[in-house]
Amino acid sequence: MMSLRKVYIITGAVILTVFLGLVAFTTWYTVDESEQAVILTFGKVEDGINEPGLHFKLPWPIQSVEKLSKETFSLQFGYQQEDGEIKEFPDETKMITGDENIVLADMVVQWKITDPEKYLFNSSDPKEILYDATSASVRSIIGNSKIDDALTSGKAEIEAEVRELLAHLIEKYDIGISILAVKLQDVELPNSDVRKAFTDVTDARETMNTKINEANKYRNQKINEAQGEKDALISRAQGDKAARVERARGDVAVFNELYSQYKNNPEITRQRLIIETLEQVLPGSEIYIMNDEGNTLKYFPIRPLEKAQPQTGGEGNSESTEGSSENTEGGKEKNG
Repeated sequence: MMSLRKVYIITGAVILTVFLGLVAFTTWYTVDESEQAVILTFGKVEDGINEPGLHFKLPWPIQSVEKLSKETFSLQFGYQQEDGEIKEFPDETKMITGDENIVLADMVVQWKITDPEKYLFNSSDPKEILYDATSASVRSIIGNSKIDDALTSGKAEIEAEVRELLAHLIEKYDIGISILAVKLQDVELPNSDVRKAFTDVTDARETMNTKINEANKYRNQKINEAQGEKDALISRAQGDKAARVERARGDVAVFNELYSQYKNNPEITRQRLIIETLEQVLPGSEIYIMNDEGNTLKYFPIRPLEKAQPQTGGEGNSESTEGSSENTEGGKEKNG
């Protein structure tokens, strides 16, 4: 039989071997670039490690290491995607809008762990808290929004409001995570009949907006045309105004010149103006000026007599013509 001493020696050797093994395998650890670690001393958090590489600690069970990922996580609210297949949960996403319509809203929340100590010890299930906070936030914002905003152009504003409210709740719960982004995946009506009716309403609204835009375009076109015509009329009127002003200035200059001549020779200037006026009023007419001295013959028709004489080209004709011209000139000189 083996002696008691040998039993003690073997037992001690086994214990020593186990202890050395624990020391050898539990006094060092590595942290990857995508990880962050927390050192626990008898279950109490001592320090956080964010730097990648090889690190040392006291052997287990004195100290232990908890490693958490630095990556960005995605919370799928209202659906679950696995192996390319999407499984929906309509009961979880059904909610009422501010104008008392029912919609289904799916959402993705991107988050990451920013405080490992709080993430590990401030809650038993931080992911469940995040899911519940997401549900509360989206229901609150959708409940204060109109259905048109939720289904069409108001999604971006709803996402921003959900993100702000969710970040406030997570900060209040203090579970060591941060919200990076919120994205509405799909917002739709609960059944096909309601979706069709809403689509018809949306199409009618789009048609209305199109007609309004066309009417505004036509109105702007007509306004521009009227503005152009107005500017043309104003420009033409200004041109006429300038022309009339210049013409009036010319008339004033002519009048002033005539007036200066009239002051020097009033009788001659008066007769000249009368003759020029008659020439303007009766263009192409023959004008005879006679002086009535009480004789019987006041007008001698020379022109008809000239026309009555034969135009043979003889000397008598020439002399008669010259005599008529002299008589005419004499009459003019006499009247002048």
